[in-house]
Amino acid sequence: MRTVRESVLDVLRARGITTVFGNPGSTELPMLKRFPEDFRYVLGLQEAVVVGMADGFALASRTTSLVNLHTGPGTGNAMGAVLNARANRTPMVVTAGQQVRAMLTMEALLSNPQATLLPQPAVKWAYEPPRPADVPAALARAVQIAETPPHGPVFLSLPMDDFDAELSEAEDRAGRAGAARRITHAAAPDAATVGALADRISRARSAVLVVGDDVDASGAWDGVLALAERTALPVWAAPVSARVSFPRSHPQFRGDLAPAIGPLGRQLAGHDLVVVIGAPVFRYYPYVPGDHLPEGAELVLLTRDAEEAARAPVGDAVVADLALTVRALAERLPAAAAHAPAPHEPVRFSEADGVLTPLAALTAIAHGAPENTLWVNESPSNVPQFHEATRISSPDSYLFSAGGGLGFGAAAAVGAQLGAPARPVVCVIGDGSIHYAVQALWTAAAYKVPVTFVVLSNAKYAILHWFAQLEHAQGSPGLDIPGLDITAVADGYGVRTHRAQGAGELTKLVRDAAAQQDGPVLIDVPVTTELPSL
Repeated sequence: MRTVRESVLDVLRARGITTVFGNPGSTELPMLKRFPEDFRYVLGLQEAVVVGMADGFALASRTTSLVNLHTGPGTGNAMGAVLNARANRTPMVVTAGQQVRAMLTMEALLSNPQATLLPQPAVKWAYEPPRPADVPAALARAVQIAETPPHGPVFLSLPMDDFDAELSEAEDRAGRAGAARRITHAAAPDAATVGALADRISRARSAVLVVGDDVDASGAWDGVLALAERTALPVWAAPVSARVSFPRSHPQFRGDLAPAIGPLGRQLAGHDLVVVIGAPVFRYYPYVPGDHLPEGAELVLLTRDAEEAARAPVGDAVVADLALTVRALAERLPAAAAHAPAPHEPVRFSEADGVLTPLAALTAIAHGAPENTLWVNESPSNVPQFHEATRISSPDSYLFSAGGGLGFGAAAAVGAQLGAPARPVVCVIGDGSIHYAVQALWTAAAYKVPVTFVVLSNAKYAILHWFAQLEHAQGSPGLDIPGLDITAVADGYGVRTHRAQGAGELTKLVRDAAAQQDGPVLIDVPVTTELPSL
C-alpha cells in the first residue's frame, strides 16, 4: 500500500511543483525523509527569508511555489513575508508541520493549538486535514485556491505522523484525481459592458489610462500597450507599483501617480475619465486629504479582483480577465488621429560632489546591467531615481514589494534567480533593507545563485526621515543606523564583495557580476540621501 508521503509527492509532481523552500524542524522531517531526487530543496536560515525566496521564485517563474515551515514558531517568524506575498498576489502554498495527532489534545510541545488561525488573514485559505488520508486532496485544493485570481498564499497544517500513514487504493486514486484537475480562469466581459465603456472613452474630452501590477502579472502587457497606442491616451503608473506594466521609455508614459489622495487627484487635473487597469483605486500612504478625482471626472476600474472593485472609494468597475477585456476594448475603439505625444518629462535630481547621489549610482548600475535584466528593488527612498535610471520597458522585468514591509528584496532576488535562471538578476537594495533578510546571502552563496546585490549605503532609514518631515516628527529615535559593514557580513556568508566609489567603477563591477554564473556578488555603494517629494 502507498503512503501519504508518496501520494503527496505525486500531487506535487502533477502540478509541476518540485522545488521546496524551507527551514526544517523536527515536525517537518517526516515529510522530508526519503526526499526524492527529482525534487530540489532550497534551505534558508530564517523562515521570513524562506517565504521571501519562494515569493520571488513564483513571481519570476510564473508558477506556484511551495514553502515548508516549522509548526507555530516558524509560521510566526514568517508572517511578515506572508503578508508581503499576499500583497504581491503570489501563488504560494505554505505548509507547516504539526505535532502528532495523538498529542494534539494535550497540546504537547510543538503543538500548534489553533494552526489555521495563526496565519489569517494573510492567507486566502488555511486548513488542517481531519484525517491523514485527506492530506493529498487538501494539497491539491490548496494549489487550486492559490492559483485562483486574485492569486495569493494558502496555508496547510500537516501533522507529522500523517506521512507514514497508508492509503487505500480508493484514497490514493482520490489524491491523484484532485491533482489532475485543471481550472481555467478566463472570465470575459460581456459585449454590452465593453461597448458601453468604449462609448465612454470615445465621448470623453480627455481620458487617461492608469496601469497597475496585475497588467504585468496577468499577461495583459501587450493588450494594454495596443490599447494605449490605438487611443493615443496618456498612461500613468498606479501609485506604489510593485511591477512595471507599461514601457517607461514610451512617449505616452507620464510617470508615477503620487500615493496620497490630494496630490494624486491634482495630478489627474484636466482629465474627465480615468480608466484604471489592474490596480487598486488607489494605494494611498501617507494620508494627505483632498479630492480623489478632479471635479467632473469619472473613473472606471478594470480588475480580476471582486474585493478590489468593492473597496474602491470612487468609480465604476468591471471584474473580468484583463487581457481579454483590453483586447475587446481596443477592437471597439476607433484609431486615434496620429499625433506626436508629448515626451515623458524626466525627473530631475540634484547632484553632489564626492559621494554619488542615488540617481548617479542608479544610472551607473543601469549602464552596467544587461538588457534582459530582471530587477528587484528594495530601496524605498530611491524609487523615483531607480525608475528614471532604468526606464524598464519589457514585461516580467521588475519586482518590488506591494506590502510595504521590508525583507522582500534580498530573499526575492535569490528566489527570482532560481525561478528564471536564464536571466541576470540585479537586486538594488538599501543598507537598512538588506538586514531584514540578510540570511538570504548565505543561501545565494551555498547554492551558487548568481545574483548581483547592489547595496546603496547611507547609514540611515532614509524613507523614515522623509516621513518624519511629513509628520513633523524630526528627531525621533531609531532613524539612523551607523556602524554597518555589509561587506563584512557578506564575506562571512561566503559572498564575494566589492565597495565602489565612482560611477565608472560601479558600472564595471555590475557588468562583470551580471555576466558570471559562479555565485552571488555584493557591491556596496556609499550614496548621499535624496528624500522624495510629494
